[in-house]
Amino acid sequence: MTRVEFYFNVTDKLAKVTELCERAVAKGRQLTVFTQDDAMSSMLQQKLWQHAPASFLPSAYPQDDASAYAPVILDADGSHLMQDDILINLKAEYPPFFSRFRYLVELVGNDEDDKVAARQRYKFYRDRGYQVKSTDAAAG
Repeated sequence: MTRVEFYFNVTDKLAKVTELCERAVAKGRQLTVFTQDDAMSSMLQQKLWQHAPASFLPSAYPQDDASAYAPVILDADGSHLMQDDILINLKAEYPPFFSRFRYLVELVGNDEDDKVAARQRYKFYRDRGYQVKSTDAAAG
């Protein structure tokens, strides 16, 4: 069953995604980041490629030739899923294909609209029997 974890009080979602990707890639994991749109995917790709002065986190879009080799896939529509390890959701609604992944990460910002949408996603997962872990991103 998919493990679900919510990170709340996230002040900068793209920075948090970069941090999570860095930790996961270092452990040999693969990630799909389900972005709001292509513009967000592009901004995130720039952040991943420039996250540290001496290194980068390779990422690709599903349609890229390099996508078979990239540990991080940036996907705005979810129609060409490449792996089933970790999914990071940046959309306001739950990803309809989340259950194929081993681990689902939900990020919750500080604005009220984001919190309301996150509560609905949390309830959706919990009502279907998923154990949901919550982590306060501001605490550490």
